[in-house]
Amino acid sequence: MSGYRGRFAPTPSGPLHFGSLVAALASFLDARRAGGEWRLRIEDIDPPRCPAGAADTILRQLEAFGLHWDGPVSWQHDRDEAYAAALVRLKDAGLAYPCSCSRKQWRDHAVYPGWCRHGVSDPAKPVAWRLRSDLGPRPVVWPDRLFGEQRFDPAALGDVVLKRKDGLWAYQLAVVVDDADQGISDVVRGVDLLDNTPWQRQLQQALGYPEPRYLHLPLILGDDGQKLSKQNLAPALPEADDAVRPLLHAALASLDQAPPEELATAPVAEQLAWGIRHWDPARLRATPHRQGHAPTP
Repeated sequence: MSGYRGRFAPTPSGPLHFGSLVAALASFLDARRAGGEWRLRIEDIDPPRCPAGAADTILRQLEAFGLHWDGPVSWQHDRDEAYAAALVRLKDAGLAYPCSCSRKQWRDHAVYPGWCRHGVSDPAKPVAWRLRSDLGPRPVVWPDRLFGEQRFDPAALGDVVLKRKDGLWAYQLAVVVDDADQGISDVVRGVDLLDNTPWQRQLQQALGYPEPRYLHLPLILGDDGQKLSKQNLAPALPEADDAVRPLLHAALASLDQAPPEELATAPVAEQLAWGIRHWDPARLRATPHRQGHAPTP
């Protein structure tokens, strides 16, 4: 087994769709081609967005497409203590601060202006916790495996929320703590998360965590030109084998892997075996998005 460990980390706000399949498949193939592990994490830190049964549907969908993960499923709802400990370390280092400002107060600014950096503006209001993005490494520079060298000033992106006013943990802190605790060496995900990476790398450095390699994938657009997403009511992935096969083939094609046409009717295991043997990220075109090629189920 190599030192590679990847992961797929969906939010169970609804079933997976074709765009989810493309991201999951890419991360799976990248891990398997490297002889590494592929972990599954359910990012359910926002219960109001996670309807009952959605996570179980996601597990069934992944299994229907032959995307079998290694080890137990990790659930973010079990991780409160780990996130709290990380936040304490950031507070002690002077890198996290409480903020009582509402979005309405700073709506005329492109990003949060940092008004509470030196003291809460309204002690009577509930507070969120934010990252002092101006105190970490600036600029943050890293090589993306598809899009090349990336360079961002996190302070220009604003002081991101680490814990919300309602007491729920925010994505940026949770994903960094989880990736470190799971020993994730490689992150393969959509390019819509590219500009989240500077905050995450700041947090990794502040907490003394290893910094994974990143491969950001082009987004799959629907016929309307919008990103395929649960919010845009993208059709759910099927679970029946006769519908799964052509979609898996279409996902390989959307990843620029040029699968042979006759593979479209082959069993799932055969398609995945072909995909692992032929997986080559260098074939990916470095475009931010492309039209979906999913056949109608």
